[in-house]
Amino acid sequence: MTTLLLTFGLFLVVILAMAVGYIFQKKAISGSCGGLGSIGVDKACDCPEPCDNRKKKMAKAEAKRKAQEAVWKENRIL
Repeated sequence: MTTLLLTFGLFLVVILAMAVGYIFQKKAISGSCGGLGSIGVDKACDCPEPCDNRKKKMAKAEAKRKAQEAVWKENRIL
């Protein structure tokens, strides 16, 4: 049980040290190679036109947003 507690404590210390380092550096977290931004890709899918699945998801999200907006307008106190 002592080994488990010591290991847990060590992990907490390491996580705390990483958090403090991040706060003081005020630098964005990035991968070791800099991520997709370093090679000029702005998004994960660099397609000019979204695929059919993505279009469906976008349409569904837009419909949900419009439905929520209608509910908010209906419940708004003037």
